[in-house]
Amino acid sequence: MNSKAAALIVVGVLTAAGCATHSTPSTFNRSEVGTARTVEWGTIRGLRDVTIQNDSRGVATATGAVLGGIAGSTIGGSSRANAAGAVAGAAAGGAAGNTMARGSRAGVEITVELESGRTIAVTQDGTSRDFRVGDRVHVSSDGTTTRVTR
Repeated sequence: MNSKAAALIVVGVLTAAGCATHSTPSTFNRSEVGTARTVEWGTIRGLRDVTIQNDSRGVATATGAVLGGIAGSTIGGSSRANAAGAVAGAAAGGAAGNTMARGSRAGVEITVELESGRTIAVTQDGTSRDFRVGDRVHVSSDGTTTRVTR
């Protein structure tokens, strides 16, 4: 593999990872399709804008380092230059992956009084402008993911 091809692969993978979509109340992951969800009605009692940070578990850093190392190893004509390129590529790829993993986005914490009498708080993508205190809402959950919609 030549250095241009390796560089294009790294840029393509890092770009695709950076363009990952965020979950919204109307967006479902493939694993959620066809699963039974409980549904309750309730009334919004409170809204609070929050910042949702991506979980930084090292996967993006490790992936970037591996891809950078592969791309960097194709630089130069000697084995010493290839090794130096691999190290430099791994460092650059790891730094790029770490930066992508640390992104954040707007979210809202919604406090809902359910008709059953329980009060729950759900954090999801969006802003407090998406709802109003007093709105009657639909709360659905599969036991893992809970969503609030109007």
